[in-house]
Amino acid sequence: QVQLVESGGGLVQAGGSLRLSCAAQGSINSINFMNWYRQHAGEQRALVASIGIDGATKYADSVKGRYTVSRDNFERRMFLEINTLKPEDPGVYYCSAVILPADVEDLQRRGYWGQGTQVPGSS
Repeated sequence: QVQLVESGGGLVQAGGSLRLSCAAQGSINSINFMNWYRQHAGEQRALVASIGIDGATKYADSVKGRYTVSRDNFERRMFLEINTLKPEDPGVYYCSAVILPADVEDLQRRGYWGQGTQVPGSS
């Protein structure tokens, strides 16, 4: 069974930095696009960063220059580095990915979501 597990959230001082991690676990053939979403209370999830299997990246305009998305294809992990923390950065961060499981007969890629990791407001 495939699952995505985020980690790395926690209290960070204003202006500080943190690094989030998303690990893909289970029987996996390949991982295509991987994404980071951020959700503020009472709002819908918003895409903040994406990375392709070739390492090509895209960012929401609001985070360009401060967020850096990367991935380790061998370890099946994706990372999000957030620098110079601003008031709009706290929220719940979710990773999602398009994955081809190794144990499916239809050979169709599927979308998966992690459970989210909380980045609280800065101290």
